[in-house]
Amino acid sequence: MTAPITELAIGVLLGGTLGLGACLVLSAWPRWRAATLDRRIAPYLRDVADPMGLTPLTPVRVRAVLASLVARIGGAAALDERLRRAGLAQDAATFRMRQLLWAAAGLLSGALLVVAIVVAGSFRAPTLVLPVVTAAVAWGVPELLLRRRAQTRARQLTEELPTILEFLALCLAAGEGVFDAVRRVASVGNGELVGLLRRAVLAVGTGATLGDALREVARDAHVPAVARAVDQIVAAIERGAPLAQVLQSQAQDAQEEAKRVLIEQAGRKEIAMLFPLVLLILPLSVLIAIFPGVLMLRLGW
Repeated sequence: MTAPITELAIGVLLGGTLGLGACLVLSAWPRWRAATLDRRIAPYLRDVADPMGLTPLTPVRVRAVLASLVARIGGAAALDERLRRAGLAQDAATFRMRQLLWAAAGLLSGALLVVAIVVAGSFRAPTLVLPVVTAAVAWGVPELLLRRRAQTRARQLTEELPTILEFLALCLAAGEGVFDAVRRVASVGNGELVGLLRRAVLAVGTGATLGDALREVARDAHVPAVARAVDQIVAAIERGAPLAQVLQSQAQDAQEEAKRVLIEQAGRKEIAMLFPLVLLILPLSVLIAIFPGVLMLRLGW
């Protein structure tokens, strides 16, 4: 039973390799036949003609199909919000295309692993599930990376907020205007929050008001501390309140919040450090202390 399966696996591997090589050769082969009239004029009639029947299968067309599928299935708005929270400029269709590529790579890897297991003579029936498992894992990898990126970005924004507020308060106390202070911080600083401030400066330069630009910063940041600071700054601008004092109080509140978060993280790290101490260091210490005595007793000394 194993010999026919092994021969079949070798045949599938060799046939797949031959087919892949033939597809690569044909894709690189020059096209001697001229393109038809509908394909030549399709890019210029995309607004009035159906691109699905005129244009060949290209990445742009695949992306358009994915965008329509995501819009029909639902969840595009939530995915766009998660991408914005992570600071990524791509849309939901591009992210789903990336997931499909990861899933295809996982499926191919699982299939190759099954062929290798069959060739090695260790084939079992559950081995056939490997391609599905690897494809599912590969599909979830971009989701995991997106979640981790969003968490890292939120932590960076929270850590950068006190420094930015203090710098803004210092610029205002030196006699600069609000927009000049924001522009100075955006020009000399670096980081996630500074990048959002640069976009706000560009928005003001193109005709937007400073309040709307700062509210857009809060929406892009999607961090409660940044949203509270922006709301108070915009309210102080609209009401004519002394903005330097508002920024100083905001900086102090942000520093207290950062201290509280740091203390919580230190507490969690302290508990996590007990695991290697209890599971590794303590048993080795006990073993080193007891082993010489046990050895002496066994030798009868």
